Parts: sequence; structure tokens; C-alpha cells
Amino acid sequence: MKSFSPELAAHLASGCTRLCTCWRVTRGDGMVLGFTDHDRALVFESVSHEPETGLDQSAAVAHAGLQVGGLDVTGAFSSAQITEADLEAGLYDNARVEAWLVNWSDVAERHLMRIGSIGEVRRADQQFTAEIRSLSHALDQERGRIFRLTCDADLGDARCGVDLESADWTASATVTATDGVRSVTASVPGDRPTGFFDQGVLAFTSGANAGRKSEVLRHVRDSHGDHIALWQPMAETIDVGDGFDVSAGCDKHFPTCRDRFANVANFRGFPHIPGNDFALSYPVPGSGHDGGSLSDG
Repeated sequence: MKSFSPELAAHLASGCTRLCTCWRVTRGDGMVLGFTDHDRALVFESVSHEPETGLDQSAAVAHAGLQVGGLDVTGAFSSAQITEADLEAGLYDNARVEAWLVNWSDVAERHLMRIGSIGEVRRADQQFTAEIRSLSHALDQERGRIFRLTCDADLGDARCGVDLESADWTASATVTATDGVRSVTASVPGDRPTGFFDQGVLAFTSGANAGRKSEVLRHVRDSHGDHIALWQPMAETIDVGDGFDVSAGCDKHFPTCRDRFANVANFRGFPHIPGNDFALSYPVPGSGHDGGSLSDG
């Protein structure tokens, strides 16, 4: 049961209430936005909550255990603060959301009803629906080490140790041809064979998408240059002449770490563990069973 302040509790018990909902969104880039379903701006804790933004929420679902609860918030792209381009660029992914119950005639009478984070966002017909997940969703996230064949570090992070700033792994180029959405062609300097940038990161340095990044789906080099396909479409149109930086990718397998990056000492997987085929195997007459290593190195 929620414990309201004496003032808000008295207002709720009065039988004639002046209540509204305020949402406060803290994006991953640190920007804080405020919204309310009231008809005028409400300011508290140094945040102005914009009125009449067209936001509407579904019924909230809560669980007594550790199951993930939450609600959906639906709105239109009527606020200058919420743009389809920012949603497309992922600026609201996992953003912190606070939902407040507020007496609009006296904002000091308010209560923080729930805290969550933005999950799936669906867009259609100039509207969006954002899933607000409860804090328990963090318990579903991977923690610690996992006993698996592939590396669990990210290429270039502190555990990996590869310096992606080096010219060996990152190059700058300019778009010479594009479909405008998720495919670019350029002449990337250096001897970069087909597949070198697979699962790498492409970051635009100029043009409408400057500052935005996307993971590389596929890299093919031929006589016409380097053809790079992105996993997701960019928020803005890609144009010929846009500059970008693109870094090498890694499939997290031991041979790639050894042969491409010479980084075996920092490999964070377990490449020599027996697989399911070994667990289900059985002795075969004539084969060797001398207790030797199962690894071929």
C-alpha cells in the first residue's frame, strides 16, 4: 500500500479532487523531459511538465513477485520534444520514466507512483506506443561471466584491450553511393578484405545523421569500393558526401581473436570446453581412448 503525504491524503479523501499525471523521462544522453495530461504546464523539482502532449496510459500491471510488470503509454508526435527521429535513433531506449500523481492546484501535493524504463517502442500513423517496464526487468539482464565458447567482452572495451582508435581497426571515408536508408558505398582506405567490418560500428561524422551510429550487418569489398549494409535504417536520410568512421567487427570466436587481432591473452571465452556432441558421445571400437586432450589447439 502506498503511503501518501498527509496533505495529498486529505485531498484524496475530500471527494472533490484536482489530480493529473506527470511523466518525467530521463534519456540516456542525460536530457530530462517532462509531460502531463493536464491543460497547463506544471513545474516541480526544476522540471517543467509540458501540457496537452497527447499522452495516455493503459492500466498498470503489478506483480507481488519478481515478474516484470508495467504499462503502455501512447502519444502523438505533437510535442516538439518527442520526435520520430529521436525515437528511431534510440535516444529513448531504456530511458528512466517516473510517473507522478499530482494535485494540479498545488504541485507540492504529489506522489511518485512508479519508476520504470522504456522498453519496446512502436510507431504508426504519427503516433507511438512506449512500453514502460518495471524495475524488476533489470533482474532479467545478464550479470557476471557465462561459461561459453565465445568471448563475452565487447571489442575495444577494457576487458578486450584492442585499441579501436588505431588506424589498423578504424578508417574514415565518404559516401559515394547510397540507398539513403541503410546501405552505403565508399572507398575505405587500407587493405580491408570482405567481412572486415562485419559486426563493427559505423558512425556518421557529417550530414543529417552526424553523431549517430549503427552496427554493420555486412561488408563487401569489390572493384567498385566497399559496400556496407547497416543492421537498422538511419533516422535521417543518408546522402552522397556524408562522412563516416567505421571500425572493425568481431564475431567473438577464438580463431578471429587469435588470427585477426593477436589478442589471445585477453580472450574472454572458453574455446576448449567439450560441446553437446561430446556429452552425448559413446565409445567406438577402434577409436582412441587414451585420455588425451580433446582440443586441436
